[in-house]
Amino acid sequence: MNYEENNVGYVENMFDYTERTKKICLENDLISDHLFEEYGVYRGLRDTNGKGVATGLTNISKIISFQDVDGKKVPCDGQLWYRGYPVDLLIHELGKDSFGFESTAYLLLFGERPDSAELLEFRQILAECRNLPTNFTRDVIMKAPTRDIMNSMTRSILTLASYDDRATDTELGNSLRQCIQLISTFPMLAVYAYHAYNHYEQDDSMYIHRPMHDLSTAENLLLMLRPDRSYTKLEAKVLDIALILHMEHGGGNNSTFTTRVVTSSGSDTYSAIAAAMSSLKGPKHGGANIKVMEMIENIRDNVRDYGDKEEIAAYLSRMLDGEVFDRKGLIYGMGHAVYSLSDPRERIFKKFVEMLAAEKHRERDMMLYNNIEEIAPQIIASKRRIFKGVSPNVDFYSGFVYQMLNIPVELYTPIFAVARIVGWSAHRLEELVNAGKIIRPAYLSVMQEKV
Repeated sequence: MNYEENNVGYVENMFDYTERTKKICLENDLISDHLFEEYGVYRGLRDTNGKGVATGLTNISKIISFQDVDGKKVPCDGQLWYRGYPVDLLIHELGKDSFGFESTAYLLLFGERPDSAELLEFRQILAECRNLPTNFTRDVIMKAPTRDIMNSMTRSILTLASYDDRATDTELGNSLRQCIQLISTFPMLAVYAYHAYNHYEQDDSMYIHRPMHDLSTAENLLLMLRPDRSYTKLEAKVLDIALILHMEHGGGNNSTFTTRVVTSSGSDTYSAIAAAMSSLKGPKHGGANIKVMEMIENIRDNVRDYGDKEEIAAYLSRMLDGEVFDRKGLIYGMGHAVYSLSDPRERIFKKFVEMLAAEKHRERDMMLYNNIEEIAPQIIASKRRIFKGVSPNVDFYSGFVYQMLNIPVELYTPIFAVARIVGWSAHRLEELVNAGKIIRPAYLSVMQEKV
């Protein structure tokens, strides 16, 4: 019996009450657009041109999307830097047979690249931390299985605080220890939560594989997920690249800002990371690649020839006009709030996507993606009169990769979290080192006095 079945009368009464009273909320909570303009308040902390309001300083990462040319702001190919190094360089220097999640995590956490001895020690620490308290999987993760893996992980994060004798100690070394332990266990929290859901809710077999000390994070994730624990070198390599590219993004994204806000209040690591998880699970943040996959499936159902650019262009035009798919007038995976000419993550990722598509014999689908990538920006620029540039973002391809890796949709956003917790941790540590005032953004009151 679920909660609703045990409380039928209560649920019916509450539903009726909220249906009757939500109109009052709408009437009294709605703030007119002209008031935002009158008071010069930016919605979402961004002006009408998409420029964000500066809310802090960081030394962790940097995004470049415009250049100053003769005093004018000119769009340029996007760049993403981690701790003074361009991400494309970090990935290029890995070579085709090396995994970079661990070395990149070290760089983001400590601010410098590890030498061979430091990397070996860090890998060993991560491996030793890849374990959960006795019976935690049974008593916490399996106790309340749910399709919402992000919620399951968040519950597990908060519960792990109960097993930590220094859970609320915000001393830098202790917080670093907690962050490293969470980085290590996140793949387990995600995959085990999925297996519990798949078994108890989907009536399928359940596999709980232990991670192996000598494998990378990407390899262990695939090993724990798959019934036979097998994977190809290329599969693990492409997943590793995806994790690196999703690790960190400038500090201004919603979940990272959430991490810093909660940290600034003096709260503990578990609470800060749980808050970030709650932010990331929002469909406007971490679920974008799922929407891309839904859109691609719709295009597959309605476009006969993936090589016919005219047919694809006609359907995308109808999509942008709100006539087909979800009728929102959007082509998902195109454009970015920060980048203009290109998303550097997408450019880096694409060559690995093409290699995986070849290994999986998905060249026909790759052709469709390539054609959409070529055609969609032209249609958007024409119909929306956007001249700063429209380009595919990293989410355009990430869902396709996860599908080729046989990763279930329920794990798309959790895998984002497996990567982004590194960035969250780096920002938490930076906020602690520079501990100042609690972050308290100002809201202007437009309340009308009634007495």
